[in-house]
Amino acid sequence: MNPTITIRPGPVPPYEQIRAQIEILINGGLLEAGHRLPPIRQLAADLGLAPGTVARAYQELEAAGLVTTRRAAGTVVAARTSDVATDRRGPLAQAANGFTTTALTLGADLDEALAAIRAAWPRP
Repeated sequence: MNPTITIRPGPVPPYEQIRAQIEILINGGLLEAGHRLPPIRQLAADLGLAPGTVARAYQELEAAGLVTTRRAAGTVVAARTSDVATDRRGPLAQAANGFTTTALTLGADLDEALAAIRAAWPRP
């Protein structure tokens, strides 16, 4: 499976949109351990961005332990422990991933997304 990464105009920087979308795909189980991400230059060309923008997103994903990068193998989704994967694939996490994808698509930042959740939360 090769999910599409999209960049939307708005306050969220492109590297953050890339990072967040890939993180959602990994945590949602759509990209499994060992899945090879597109090469930096290819994804940058596909999105019309500078390679450094994609490289920054990949570096942040690697720092978070979500991907590993090796010269010959490229960037691949890292193996995860089964407990972490099971927790993140629960119904609430999947709903949060869907909401996050929608918020990013609309160009919302984290504060705007949290404000939308607070506004929708029922009052006691």
